[in-house]
Amino acid sequence: MQNKTLKQLILSGLFISLGVLLPIIFHLFGGGSVLLPMHIPVLLCGFFLSMPFAAAVGLLTPLLSTLLTGMPPLFPVLPMMMTELAIYALSISLLNRKLNLNVHLSLVLSIVIGRIAAGASVWVLATFFAAQYPQPITFITGSLVKGMPGIIIQLVLIPIICNALNQARLIESKAV
Repeated sequence: MQNKTLKQLILSGLFISLGVLLPIIFHLFGGGSVLLPMHIPVLLCGFFLSMPFAAAVGLLTPLLSTLLTGMPPLFPVLPMMMTELAIYALSISLLNRKLNLNVHLSLVLSIVIGRIAAGASVWVLATFFAAQYPQPITFITGSLVKGMPGIIIQLVLIPIICNALNQARLIESKAV
Protein backbone atom coordinates (compact mmCIF):
# COMPACT_ATOMS: atom_id res chain seq x y z
CA MET A 1 0.00 0.00 0.00
CA GLN A 2 2.78 2.43 0.86
CA ASN A 3 4.58 1.71 -2.42
CA LYS A 4 1.39 2.47 -4.34
CA THR A 5 0.92 5.80 -2.52
CA LEU A 6 4.58 6.72 -3.02
CA LYS A 7 4.29 5.94 -6.74
CA GLN A 8 1.15 8.11 -6.95
CA LEU A 9 2.94 10.99 -5.19
CA ILE A 10 5.97 10.76 -7.47
CA LEU A 11 3.83 10.62 -10.60
CA SER A 12 1.75 13.56 -9.30
CA GLY A 13 4.92 15.61 -8.91
CA LEU A 14 6.02 14.65 -12.43
CA PHE A 15 2.69 15.65 -13.98
CA ILE A 16 2.58 18.93 -12.03
CA SER A 17 6.15 19.74 -13.11
CA LEU A 18 5.30 19.08 -16.75
CA GLY A 19 2.15 21.16 -16.36
CA VAL A 20 4.21 24.13 -15.19
CA LEU A 21 7.09 23.64 -17.65
CA LEU A 22 5.20 23.01 -20.92
CA PRO A 23 3.31 26.34 -20.90
CA ILE A 24 6.59 28.20 -20.35
CA ILE A 25 8.04 26.52 -23.45
CA PHE A 26 4.89 26.99 -25.54
CA HIS A 27 4.52 30.66 -24.55
CA LEU A 28 8.07 31.32 -25.78
CA PHE A 29 6.76 30.51 -29.26
CA GLY A 30 3.36 32.21 -28.84
CA GLY A 31 1.26 29.05 -28.73
CA GLY A 32 0.27 28.85 -25.08
CA SER A 33 -3.36 29.84 -24.94
CA VAL A 34 -4.25 28.21 -28.26
CA LEU A 35 -2.37 24.90 -27.90
CA LEU A 36 -3.35 24.37 -24.23
CA PRO A 37 -0.03 22.89 -23.05
CA MET A 38 -0.98 22.76 -19.36
CA HIS A 39 -3.94 20.57 -20.22
CA ILE A 40 -1.82 17.76 -21.69
CA PRO A 41 -0.08 16.53 -18.49
CA VAL A 42 -3.24 17.11 -16.45
CA LEU A 43 -5.35 15.06 -18.86
CA LEU A 44 -2.64 12.39 -18.96
CA CYS A 45 -2.47 12.11 -15.18
CA GLY A 46 -6.08 10.97 -15.03
CA PHE A 47 -5.13 7.78 -16.89
CA PHE A 48 -2.38 6.91 -14.42
CA LEU A 49 -3.46 8.28 -11.04
CA SER A 50 -6.33 7.51 -8.69
CA MET A 51 -9.11 10.08 -8.50
CA PRO A 52 -7.84 11.98 -5.42
CA PHE A 53 -4.31 12.30 -6.80
CA ALA A 54 -5.57 13.21 -10.28
CA ALA A 55 -7.86 15.91 -8.88
CA ALA A 56 -4.99 17.27 -6.78
CA VAL A 57 -2.79 17.52 -9.88
CA GLY A 58 -5.58 19.38 -11.69
CA LEU A 59 -5.97 21.84 -8.81
CA LEU A 60 -2.30 22.35 -8.00
CA THR A 61 -0.85 22.64 -11.51
CA PRO A 62 -2.43 25.99 -12.46
CA LEU A 63 -2.01 27.30 -8.89
CA LEU A 64 1.72 26.53 -8.81
CA SER A 65 2.12 27.84 -12.33
CA THR A 66 0.51 31.13 -11.29
CA LEU A 67 2.72 31.39 -8.20
CA LEU A 68 5.92 30.53 -10.10
CA THR A 69 5.36 32.15 -13.50
CA GLY A 70 2.35 34.46 -13.28
CA MET A 71 0.50 32.28 -15.82
CA PRO A 72 -2.46 31.94 -15.73
CA PRO A 73 -3.42 35.31 -14.24
CA LEU A 74 -4.56 35.09 -10.62
CA PHE A 75 -8.04 36.47 -11.26
CA PRO A 76 -10.31 35.67 -12.98
CA VAL A 77 -8.53 32.94 -14.99
CA LEU A 78 -6.92 30.89 -12.21
CA PRO A 79 -10.12 29.80 -10.40
CA MET A 80 -11.71 28.80 -13.70
CA MET A 81 -8.65 26.81 -14.79
CA MET A 82 -8.32 25.10 -11.40
CA THR A 83 -11.93 23.97 -11.70
CA GLU A 84 -11.62 22.88 -15.32
CA LEU A 85 -8.35 21.00 -14.92
CA ALA A 86 -9.37 19.28 -11.67
CA ILE A 87 -12.57 18.09 -13.35
CA TYR A 88 -10.62 16.89 -16.42
CA ALA A 89 -8.26 14.77 -14.35
CA LEU A 90 -10.93 13.53 -11.96
CA SER A 91 -13.35 12.57 -14.73
CA ILE A 92 -10.68 10.74 -16.77
CA SER A 93 -9.60 8.80 -13.70
CA LEU A 94 -13.22 7.88 -13.00
CA LEU A 95 -14.12 7.03 -16.60
CA ASN A 96 -10.95 5.14 -17.49
CA ARG A 97 -9.69 3.66 -14.24
CA LYS A 98 -13.00 2.95 -12.47
CA LEU A 99 -15.52 2.50 -15.28
CA ASN A 100 -12.96 0.98 -17.70
CA LEU A 101 -13.90 3.13 -20.68
CA ASN A 102 -11.23 3.26 -23.36
CA VAL A 103 -8.75 6.13 -23.69
CA HIS A 104 -10.55 7.87 -26.56
CA LEU A 105 -14.02 7.85 -25.01
CA SER A 106 -12.66 8.83 -21.57
CA LEU A 107 -10.74 11.71 -23.13
CA VAL A 108 -13.63 13.08 -25.20
CA LEU A 109 -16.14 12.82 -22.35
CA SER A 110 -13.76 14.46 -19.87
CA ILE A 111 -13.10 17.35 -22.26
CA VAL A 112 -16.85 17.92 -22.54
CA ILE A 113 -17.36 17.61 -18.76
CA GLY A 114 -14.39 19.89 -18.05
CA ARG A 115 -15.63 22.58 -20.44
CA ILE A 116 -19.07 22.47 -18.84
CA ALA A 117 -17.41 22.84 -15.41
CA ALA A 118 -15.40 25.78 -16.76
CA GLY A 119 -18.64 27.38 -17.97
CA ALA A 120 -20.20 26.85 -14.54
CA SER A 121 -17.19 28.42 -12.82
CA VAL A 122 -17.38 31.37 -15.23
CA TRP A 123 -21.01 31.86 -14.23
CA VAL A 124 -20.08 31.76 -10.51
CA LEU A 125 -17.16 34.16 -11.00
CA ALA A 126 -19.23 36.59 -13.09
CA THR A 127 -22.31 36.41 -10.86
CA PHE A 128 -20.75 36.51 -7.40
CA PHE A 129 -17.31 38.06 -7.93
CA ALA A 130 -17.95 40.53 -10.77
CA ALA A 131 -15.41 38.84 -13.02
CA GLN A 132 -15.48 40.13 -16.59
CA TYR A 133 -16.51 37.03 -18.51
CA PRO A 134 -19.02 36.51 -21.31
CA GLN A 135 -22.12 34.39 -20.68
CA PRO A 136 -21.17 30.74 -19.90
CA ILE A 137 -22.45 29.35 -23.23
CA THR A 138 -20.58 32.06 -25.13
CA PHE A 139 -17.47 31.35 -23.05
CA ILE A 140 -17.63 27.58 -23.67
CA THR A 141 -18.20 28.08 -27.41
CA GLY A 142 -15.39 30.63 -27.66
CA SER A 143 -12.98 28.49 -25.65
CA LEU A 144 -13.74 25.47 -27.83
CA VAL A 145 -13.17 27.45 -31.02
CA LYS A 146 -10.00 29.18 -29.76
CA GLY A 147 -8.66 25.98 -28.18
CA MET A 148 -9.51 23.70 -31.12
CA PRO A 149 -5.86 23.28 -32.20
CA GLY A 150 -4.98 22.26 -28.63
CA ILE A 151 -7.97 19.93 -28.37
CA ILE A 152 -6.99 18.23 -31.63
CA ILE A 153 -3.43 17.81 -30.31
CA GLN A 154 -4.85 16.30 -27.10
CA LEU A 155 -7.11 13.89 -28.98
CA VAL A 156 -4.21 12.69 -31.13
CA LEU A 157 -1.26 12.85 -28.73
CA ILE A 158 -2.69 11.60 -25.43
CA PRO A 159 -3.84 8.15 -26.68
CA ILE A 160 -0.45 7.69 -28.36
CA ILE A 161 1.39 8.59 -25.14
CA CYS A 162 -0.85 6.35 -23.03
CA ASN A 163 -0.32 3.41 -25.37
CA ALA A 164 3.43 3.99 -25.54
CA LEU A 165 3.80 4.20 -21.75
CA ASN A 166 1.71 1.06 -21.30
CA GLN A 167 3.60 -0.90 -23.97
CA ALA A 168 6.94 0.14 -22.50
CA ARG A 169 5.56 -0.75 -19.06
CA LEU A 170 6.80 2.57 -17.72
CA ILE A 171 3.41 3.55 -16.33
CA GLU A 172 0.32 1.36 -16.48
CA SER A 173 -3.15 2.62 -17.18
CA LYS A 174 -6.24 0.54 -16.44
CA ALA A 175 -7.93 0.44 -19.83
CA VAL A 176 -6.12 1.48 -22.97
